[in-house]
Amino acid sequence: MKSFWQDLPKPFFALAPMEDVTDSVFRQMVASCAKPYVFFTEFTSVEGLCSRGKDKIIHQFQFTETERPIIAQIWGMQPENYYQVAKLITRLGFAGIDINMGCPERVVLKHGACAGLINNRPFASEIIKATQAGADQLPVSVKTRIGLNTIITDDWIPFLLSHNLDALTIHGRTARELSDVPCHWEEIKKAVELRNKLNPNTVIIGNGDVEDYADGIKKVNEYKVDGVMIGRGIFKNLWAFSQKSQEPKTLEEMLQLLLRHAQLFTKTWGEKKNFLVLRRFFKIYASGFPRASVLREQLITTHSLDEVEKIVAEFTTGRL
Repeated sequence: MKSFWQDLPKPFFALAPMEDVTDSVFRQMVASCAKPYVFFTEFTSVEGLCSRGKDKIIHQFQFTETERPIIAQIWGMQPENYYQVAKLITRLGFAGIDINMGCPERVVLKHGACAGLINNRPFASEIIKATQAGADQLPVSVKTRIGLNTIITDDWIPFLLSHNLDALTIHGRTARELSDVPCHWEEIKKAVELRNKLNPNTVIIGNGDVEDYADGIKKVNEYKVDGVMIGRGIFKNLWAFSQKSQEPKTLEEMLQLLLRHAQLFTKTWGEKKNFLVLRRFFKIYASGFPRASVLREQLITTHSLDEVEKIVAEFTTGRL
């Protein structure tokens, strides 16, 4: 069965999965400005989804039609749980499943999960095979880095390619490097060359330091990836995926977007999510205009939609 990855136009662009960032609400906001070809969920624990606490995290798999095609990203340590969650993801109507083998957070590395799997090949293989078995015909992909503590592209990427993955997203840094050094795009190009020799059917997506569409196209041309993933760049520009040059947005336009985000957050999540999570998004909207810092200082003290609306109204009428 041909997967949707093969049907995507080349090159294509995707929004990176980011914890407590790329929820359904933020994905809808991005889609309303400039929609990527592919969305991913936040990375979600298979152990959590197979526990009594499932109801506390299942909202991470919530999405709307606007967000299609969307891939469910999962992480964890028990192959059986990957198998069961792959079945769940299939029933929920996702376009594919992505296994997180790249997150460098210390908490998950202590358990040997995510990027910790890079140095545990037998276990990584078990997890991939269990996911593929549970997914049936749904495409399975992996998002990873080029090593745990040192760069091992030549060794790690062929191992992954041997599992007939539908797609492979490569963040061009080691886990140890976090995002503290420039992305090693030459290693991503090396991965593309390995793919061409070992498994031409696997789609390769490059990730790391991509600012916007124009920057992504430059990297496609130089490093020959099939697709590009944008992560932190979206915080600087909600129109990062736009193929057209954007005129600077007015203060009114940005504040209207801010209010729409806050309103959609409240409508969608209610009591499911702490309103304080919204604070990390305010800088996206409250930047680049006179007294923007004053507005941000007030917004980060808010605890409700009513407070946000009140502060925005005071700012636009000159009372703040």
